[in-house]
Amino acid sequence: MGAGKTTVGRMLAGRLGWPFEDLDERIQSREARTIEQIFRRVGEAGFRIVEHETIRELLSNLGQSPRVVALGGGSFTQPENAALIAAMGAAVVFLDGSADELFRRCEREGRERPLRRDAKQFSELYEQRRPSYLKANCRINTDGKNPDAVAAEVACSLGLG
Repeated sequence: MGAGKTTVGRMLAGRLGWPFEDLDERIQSREARTIEQIFRRVGEAGFRIVEHETIRELLSNLGQSPRVVALGGGSFTQPENAALIAAMGAAVVFLDGSADELFRRCEREGRERPLRRDAKQFSELYEQRRPSYLKANCRINTDGKNPDAVAAEVACSLGLG
């Protein structure tokens, strides 16, 4: 949360001339509900089922054309999702940052996030998820950087820019 997955993903896709997909947007369209409403209705476990089904659908419809996909913050931490992504041979980028900065970004945007309660809980969730994130092909530190600079760094790191 707060790493800039959607913002940087859109910029990276524009830079590369590739389509952009946001998993959360796809889930919301598929379910005709917001992420927050899904969490309230079926809880995190139910959301993770919907998320996995949506990732499977997305990956099966990609074809051969490259694209940039922004996953949700917990998507890659689920082993079944990581396995699907690995099977596709997709490059995975971890947009990293300090838990304090990521939490501040979330507060500034003012959007409800079901798994963000307070700074202590946020930091604990980040530390819990971090080992999964570190399995990504590439790690980019976003602290103190603007999204366009991060997108350029991602492209260079992947040999695309």
